[in-house]
This record gives sequence, C-alpha cells and structure tokens, in this order.
Amino acid sequence: MTKIKFCGLRRPEDIAAANRIRPDYVGFVFAKGSSRQVTGEQAEALKAMLDPGIPAVGVFVDQRPEEIAALLARGTIDMAQLHGAEDEGYIARLRELTDKPVIKAFRVRNAEDVQAARKSSADLVLLDSGAGTGETFDWSLLRDVGRDYLLAGGLHPGNAAEALRQLHPYGLDVSSGIETDRVKDQEKMAAFAAAVRSEEGNEEKTV
Repeated sequence: MTKIKFCGLRRPEDIAAANRIRPDYVGFVFAKGSSRQVTGEQAEALKAMLDPGIPAVGVFVDQRPEEIAALLARGTIDMAQLHGAEDEGYIARLRELTDKPVIKAFRVRNAEDVQAARKSSADLVLLDSGAGTGETFDWSLLRDVGRDYLLAGGLHPGNAAEALRQLHPYGLDVSSGIETDRVKDQEKMAAFAAAVRSEEGNEEKTV
C-alpha cells in the first residue's frame, strides 16, 4: 500500500483531521523561515494530540544534528527528514546520536540527482522539485530509481492517482496541495487520501 504523508501540520485542527483521515505519516516543519515552521514546544503539544499510531516526521534544513537528536529522544518526533545540504558525513553523525529513521530529500533536476539519491545511506529518500515550490518535475526521470522513495512536489488530489499509475512510489508527500490560502484544508486532505486509496483499490481489481 502506498504511504501517505501530510506535511506541514501546525494547528490542532490539522491534527484532528489527520487522526480522522489516518495518513501513514505527518510532518512538522522545523526549518527556520518556513511559513509552516513550528517550535519544539508547539510540535510537542501537537504530537500529544496525534494518534500514537501515526508517526511524526520532523523536517529540517541544515540544522545541528544535536538539535534533531534531542527532539527524537524526547519523542516529539519519530523520524527526521533532511531538506538541506546535509551530506553523508552529516547523516553518519546523526546516526551516532540516534537510531531513529532518517529521510533525505533530493531535488530532482536530472539523472545525476536520481543517482545521488540512489546512493544515499538514508533509510528512505524523498524526491522533490525543490524546497516547497508546489510544482511537479519531470517524472520520467524516476523510471529507474532503484530504491523505495517518497514522491513530493506539486502533488494534490487531482494528480495523486496519476502519480501512482505512472511511478508506483513507496509514498506520496503532500503539503501545499492540501492547503487553501496556505492553511491546511480538511476537505483537500480527505480528497487526497481518497484519491490514493481509490486508485490502489482499482489497481488491486486489475491484478
């Protein structure tokens, strides 16, 4: 089953919707300067409201590994997602501090970017068009990734099923595509999940 990740949750209403719709992951953005940024205290309060069966992923951009490890140790988040220039040395350092899963995001512009993602030591990679641009990229570059990946960038309820049909990724990561006026929209969240689950049901019928 394709995983669904709702990223950038920052209000109690967002958590309530996630508890009802039940994505496989939710994301809290700690990246400084992001319109979706939450503090450690805010994330802790949101995590307390979140169904314990839904893991929380912390999204970071070039932040100190110790800062990330502390949030993981406290249980504020369950996984770390790295969206900056973090290299293999950074991932190795983070692994010295925590045994929690690590996701590394890669901006895909060409085949070399896909090759870099394939070689990453991260537990999972995320392939994106950029840092929250809300735009898709050339999906044909992903025909032979060679490992499980989360697809992000420009996804919304209207193209989620097509992404599954074309690429069969491990999961879909959506943020701006489930927002209205930069605020999470519960109807769009539900529609996105429904589109993914409906397409998977159709695929099962054709097997």
